[in-house]
Amino acid sequence: MFGVLWIFLSPLLMLAIFALVFGHIFQARWPEQTEGMPFWLMLYSGLIVFNLFGETVSRAPTAVRAYPAYVKKIIFPVEILPLVPMGAGLVHAAFNLLILAAALAWTGHLSASLLLFPLLLAPVLLLAVGLSWFLAAWGVFIKDMTQIVPLFVQMLLFLSPVFYPASAVPAFLQPIYALNPLGAVIEATRAAALGQSVSWSAWFAALIIGIATTLLGFAFFNHARDEFADAL
Repeated sequence: MFGVLWIFLSPLLMLAIFALVFGHIFQARWPEQTEGMPFWLMLYSGLIVFNLFGETVSRAPTAVRAYPAYVKKIIFPVEILPLVPMGAGLVHAAFNLLILAAALAWTGHLSASLLLFPLLLAPVLLLAVGLSWFLAAWGVFIKDMTQIVPLFVQMLLFLSPVFYPASAVPAFLQPIYALNPLGAVIEATRAAALGQSVSWSAWFAALIIGIATTLLGFAFFNHARDEFADAL
């Protein structure tokens, strides 16, 4: 019972900390922002997307390695094991979204466009699934993946427009940032939370990258799975 309660309390406490630190202590503001949604809510809307991606990908290297009996002793569809962390991430994201909606209503910024939020997550889900299949297969053969992947996920947090808008990135880095499908989804979901128009062209580009990553990841996983039992 406490575990279920913690799923609700954890994001609520985190949002309260964001409001205290960024809203009252740092009094941070979005670049070029003069009024509107508080900075901490803009930050929180981006973190919902990134945390879903980060939680799924960070746990992927051990998704198969942690269950050797499922690979060696019984007939089991091991391709679903890398999807288990995403299930937990989706539950956490759902509670985070509910708290975001309540906070937006409390601050007077709730709009109907927030209903697009789940749809806009589709490219991130596909990207995370594809990478999870890649990383789960590599994790069977390379144990150090469990230390390497979280480091890259942490770096990606600051290289994605979570704490800042993509428009604040220097012009010479804009083409590189445009290649990050995670950034396009973060910008899209933030626009939905703000009640602004979504850049559907960037979102569709991210969707195509997500689909391609999923197909390649699944093909790689199936190619490597015959050697899982020997490696474990």
